[in-house]
Amino acid sequence: MSETRSDGELLRAIAADADRHAFEELYRRFAPWLTARMRGRCADPGIVDDVVQETFLAVWRGSARYREEGDVAGWLWRIAARRLVDALRGDGARGRLRQVLSRLRHRDEASAEERVLAGVEHGDLAGALTRLSPELRAVLQATVIDGLTTREAAVLLGIPPGTVKTRALRARKQLREALA
Repeated sequence: MSETRSDGELLRAIAADADRHAFEELYRRFAPWLTARMRGRCADPGIVDDVVQETFLAVWRGSARYREEGDVAGWLWRIAARRLVDALRGDGARGRLRQVLSRLRHRDEASAEERVLAGVEHGDLAGALTRLSPELRAVLQATVIDGLTTREAAVLLGIPPGTVKTRALRARKQLREALA
């Protein structure tokens, strides 16, 4: 039985030797998780499949390079989130995005990120976050948790970049006041 390689070892083998077995192992390890996360952001399974495929193609082709900072899952998530933004910029993307976001805003089940944020036990941060309006929480989620730029968050949320900045400032101010 062979020894299980770390995520970093797999990525180094892919980058250095175009190791197909390492790539397949990385894919098996992360594709289901990444697909599930993407489905939380986009209700169109075709777009989700394309984004996941493009993410792993970027890893295989070397256009996405892991710099051994942070965990591999977070690195893959950042690549996929940017690919999702790019996919949603296509023809009719704004309309599809608004439909997806409206479904997400009105669903009863909290997302994984919302559950994590609500479970934070540091002061009353969880309470302060739940008291933010959904619009302010969405901006924080996109810019802080997902690590998107203002412009990318604007595309994802279907609002102007200036509105993203304003809402981020309001959210931070409200959190500071709540935690003071």
